[in-house]
Amino acid sequence: MEMKNARLAGIGYYVPEKVVTNDDLSKIMNTTDEWIVERTGIKERHYADMDKEKNYIMGAKAAEKAIEMAGTNAQEIDLIVYATLSADYVFPGSGVLLQKELGCKNIGAIDVRAQCSGFVYGLSIAEQYIKTGKYKNILLVGSEIHSIGLDYSDHGRHIAVIFGDGAGAAVLQPTEAKDKGVLSTHLHSEGEHAERLAVLDPGFYKKDRFDIEMTKPGGGFYPVMDGQFVFKNAVTRFPEVIMEALQANDYTPQDLDLLIPHQANLRISQFVQKKMELAEDKVYNTIMKYGNTTAASIPIGLCEAHAEGKVREGDLICLAAFGSGFTWASALIRW
Repeated sequence: MEMKNARLAGIGYYVPEKVVTNDDLSKIMNTTDEWIVERTGIKERHYADMDKEKNYIMGAKAAEKAIEMAGTNAQEIDLIVYATLSADYVFPGSGVLLQKELGCKNIGAIDVRAQCSGFVYGLSIAEQYIKTGKYKNILLVGSEIHSIGLDYSDHGRHIAVIFGDGAGAAVLQPTEAKDKGVLSTHLHSEGEHAERLAVLDPGFYKKDRFDIEMTKPGGGFYPVMDGQFVFKNAVTRFPEVIMEALQANDYTPQDLDLLIPHQANLRISQFVQKKMELAEDKVYNTIMKYGNTTAASIPIGLCEAHAEGKVREGDLICLAAFGSGFTWASALIRW
């Protein structure tokens, strides 16, 4: 059986209406717009209305746009791949909630826990099912609600200012063109540094899982991050995994039409751009408007770039991510 490439036939994204600026955050913690912009590049982010915007609800809104663009419908979706670190429940995963919300058939729903690399990990999974001919319409979603789980005390400000809420989606379908679609994906992990960027509780690694310390500022329910260590690893792994994708397909950085990196920190993206000698218009960033939306950041960026005419037929696009785990990944796509 001849394998077919997987193409992103439809894409879509959703961000909540509520915009939270740096000045808004400065009213509840000891920070300033200047401090945040200097360290992260972020000016504002969007926060969900928790009365109506659940993780899977945002995922559904993004998915509906992707499904429409792909020229299909929810009943034709064969599989859901759902990437998130902020699932609606500890279990079950949000994939089944999305299946219910969209009214899909009783199809499989795979939840991916690869944090910032989640969308690219999910893309790799979806691509394999398309290539083998197992499925013809796969819905891939990355959705995050961070705002409800951040430490807004002065202790947690260095993390709280970074994250925002949002969702992105893609529908993957087979293509007859051998030189189009997903050319390759590349996945990596390094669990040695897992605790450098993590939410440690509630976990199942200790008997007494719940105690009052978890709810205090800096407690186990809140994310912890060794920012400098994460930065140093990110600016190493990003170029490595981008070059891995390019070399696997006999391309160089100069062949790229657009790089869409995970939006962890604008300073990381700028460092990678300089290191790889890419022109400024070859790297697409959205973190200034949305903050770090983890598994949603790459599809949101892809959607905006496409809407602005920066993703065109025949373009060579690289998606790349690095984040908690540590995990890092890339995908090379001929649009």
